[in-house]
Amino acid sequence: MHIVVVESPAKAKTINKYLGKDFTVLASFGHVRDLPAKDGSVKPDQDFAMEWEVDARSEKHLREIAKALKGADQLILATDPDREGEAISWHVREELERRKALKGVAVKRVVFNEITKSAVTQAMKEPRDLDHALVDAYMARRALDYLVGFTLSPVLWRKLPGSRSAGRVQSVALRLICEREAEVELFRAREYWTVETDFTGKAGTPVTAQLSHLDGQKLDKFGLPDQAAAQRAQARIAAEAFEVWRVEKKKVKRHPFAPFTTSTLQQEASRKLGFSAKHTMSVAQRLYEGVDIGGETVGLITYMRTDGVSMAAEAVGAARSLITRTFGADYLPPSPRLYKAKAKNAQEAHEAIRPTDLFRRPDEVVRHLDRDQHRLYELIWKRTVASQMESAELDQVIAEFADAKRQTVLRATGSTIAFDGFLRLYREDKDDPDENGEDGKRLPPLAEGEAQSTGAIRPIQHFTEPPPRYTEASLVKKLEELGIGRPSTYASILSVLQDRNYVRLDAKRFIPEDRGRLVTAFLESFFGHYVEYGFTADLEERLDDISDGKIDWKKVLGEFWHPFIRSVDDTKELRVSDVLTALDQSLGPHFFPEVDGKDSRICPTCAEGRLNLKLGKFGAFIGCSNYPDCRYTRPLAVANGTNGGADDDSGPRELGQSSAGLAVTLRKGPYGHYVQEGEASGEGKAKTKPKRVSLPKGLEPAAVDLDKAIKLLGLPRAIGPHPETGQMISAGIGRFGPYLKHGDAFKSLPAGDDVLAVGLNRAVDILATAKGRGGRGARAPGRELGKHPDDGAPVIVQDGRYGPYVSHGKVNATLPNGLAPDAVTLERAVELLAARAAKGPAKKPARNAAKKAPAKAVAKTASKPAAKAPAKAKVAKALRRKAS
Repeated sequence: MHIVVVESPAKAKTINKYLGKDFTVLASFGHVRDLPAKDGSVKPDQDFAMEWEVDARSEKHLREIAKALKGADQLILATDPDREGEAISWHVREELERRKALKGVAVKRVVFNEITKSAVTQAMKEPRDLDHALVDAYMARRALDYLVGFTLSPVLWRKLPGSRSAGRVQSVALRLICEREAEVELFRAREYWTVETDFTGKAGTPVTAQLSHLDGQKLDKFGLPDQAAAQRAQARIAAEAFEVWRVEKKKVKRHPFAPFTTSTLQQEASRKLGFSAKHTMSVAQRLYEGVDIGGETVGLITYMRTDGVSMAAEAVGAARSLITRTFGADYLPPSPRLYKAKAKNAQEAHEAIRPTDLFRRPDEVVRHLDRDQHRLYELIWKRTVASQMESAELDQVIAEFADAKRQTVLRATGSTIAFDGFLRLYREDKDDPDENGEDGKRLPPLAEGEAQSTGAIRPIQHFTEPPPRYTEASLVKKLEELGIGRPSTYASILSVLQDRNYVRLDAKRFIPEDRGRLVTAFLESFFGHYVEYGFTADLEERLDDISDGKIDWKKVLGEFWHPFIRSVDDTKELRVSDVLTALDQSLGPHFFPEVDGKDSRICPTCAEGRLNLKLGKFGAFIGCSNYPDCRYTRPLAVANGTNGGADDDSGPRELGQSSAGLAVTLRKGPYGHYVQEGEASGEGKAKTKPKRVSLPKGLEPAAVDLDKAIKLLGLPRAIGPHPETGQMISAGIGRFGPYLKHGDAFKSLPAGDDVLAVGLNRAVDILATAKGRGGRGARAPGRELGKHPDDGAPVIVQDGRYGPYVSHGKVNATLPNGLAPDAVTLERAVELLAARAAKGPAKKPARNAAKKAPAKAVAKTASKPAAKAPAKAKVAKALRRKAS
């Protein structure tokens, strides 16, 4: 019996159908062990020894594999054909050896680039040993990422409260986004003009040309800087007669693109399909692992984590055959196209991403795929076929129109597709409009020396545009160009940056959050070497050398670790003032931009202090230098150019005075906007706090006036008595937002209901709905039976978590079995309450007893059988008999 281990159950299911009854295919469900998420899992002082841990989920799968190996002849490790796949196989083997599950069992490794019957069966005939160079490369990367994360992140937490984490590659990607944002902020639009003119020749077809030379001088982009210059040029053109001066024609070839790598697939799926990198890889994984087509499960594409652009000879042959059949011989180049990766550090260890069978056309499999699977498969299929098609040919024409003295020249360009070639099937999209390289318009036949009549002359105003923010596609492209990260890591890098709230996507463009800019500024100031693009790319090359067996992985770790830990140690004596100075110097232009010549650092409250970055328990914020005399603060954000004025709701804005003569102000704190009456007074224990009320969700700060603020400060407000119980219903705003209160019961006010306007009927309806739903909604306040004879306090009967009971003050008495809440009288309730009060207060269970008990003791207790359960049942029965 042969036991085959793969990563996923989907892959196991597909492969199991290809192999005979002598094979059992099991899934490891990814990595079976990892470094524990605690300090000390990698030990640099012990030659980088690593401590591995198997989690509960993986423990189950390992037990199943070990059980299946009993009596087996061979263990075949068939995980993915890359570094991560090799590492998973190594972990499985190591863990099974540790459990002594491999005695007498031969262990072999097989790899295949596609999940098809032919590829899998052929791989089983070519087993090999584990590739220890790939395993070493995995160990080095895993150790590096761990050491950076668990060493650098605590520094961030201590020196920059509110920060989340730092990573070897994620921090460099974040720096790219922050630097681009700084470029956008520093950008100042510059005006320039162009002049277009319509010319008409003998054919009568108008041609639009653009001014290129004036007074015999070639105009650059800013040759016409303003409207006056454009109008002078317009007048010059109107005063001259023009003819066709020169016509230049040439043929241009456009060649097809290489088949997809991981990064180019992520880029094109983002541009054409709107997929995130993470979603692209998820869909591609399903296409790779197999889809049921006509009762047969088959992988539709080759392995999707690759930086190679080559294709197997049989795939190239299939593509050429398909092209001839479908498009004709004209679309087939004389010889197969060969591609070489352009990306820095590309290893090209695997084929490009392609369909496993090019004759399985997208329209033939559409009914077997969901929409996203079909769209991605179609994209891969078209790109693969197009990569082997003939080049497209374009006829380009450049025509120049000039006056008699050749002092004023206008140029028109056009191009037409003479032969569409691969463009018949596929065109690559670009991230930005300027990159699209439009083929241009078609020009009519033009003869040199042909006179032209001048039509409309149009001066056109333009402004320069800031550099575009990164999209997912352009960021992946930039990382690949710099040699930072690897194909399998890009999707996770982009996800982590968003999960940490370091960046956000707005209109598919990355914008750094202020938290992300703080982290980047901190790392650039104190760990600049480790977020340099060149350093990170060079380290990637060293890690690739480990994969090739050129260098020892522990040597690479040592060369990185020793200088790195010295840099970390140097920050231990770093004072908060040093951090603030560095951050203020780096981010000052961002948080305090000069607007209309005004200094944004002037405090809007005291008008004397200057605003600076400050660090608090919950992160960074902006505060006044005159603290504690001036307590102005605002969240870490740009003040929208208002310098804290009336339109800037970050500072106190006085709305008027209350009936008590106290100032009513609108303010913004760490948790949002609120209104406040008066100011704090006194010191120490005698200090009194002013009344504050948060703005309910949906109420914009700009809509708050004095009247609305007074109403908010008057909360909670009485709505009216409940028609059934007579108890008052009130509305207010608490820690969790607007609420209704009825007796001791609270119920959150639904979205759309105004806490200042909700009426009695609506309140009763909300409370009734909460009661009807059951569960842990608002508890019904109960029915008052009357006044207690001893003190006149109400006696109430109500439903509780454990059944109906009566209450008087703090005494609760459970109703005996058979006594319905509707039937209980005041006299009977008083008797029950007296009996309960006579027993004394109920003993509360020791809630923390289990927590305080040693773990071993808890486990030992849990393992004992419930031998005394019958005795407990007898006691409970006796208590019920006594109560009744």
